[in-house]
Amino acid sequence: MKLTNFTAMDPHLLLGIVNTALRNDADDLADLVATHDIEEQALCAKLLAVGYEYDPVSRQFRASPAGAE
Repeated sequence: MKLTNFTAMDPHLLLGIVNTALRNDADDLADLVATHDIEEQALCAKLLAVGYEYDPVSRQFRASPAGAE
């Protein structure tokens, strides 16, 4: 699935799509955003708004310890 229109997606649906893409198609977040030609900061901000942040160790977005901003 293309992520070029991620800003219009429901953030909870986006979370599942992004984590699936990270697991199946990308080496890490930098690879994912480069492949889909999207802004990393904007993607991270959208997911942080619903309480998720990127964990480089697990290579996925996980619940933020601080919760939603």
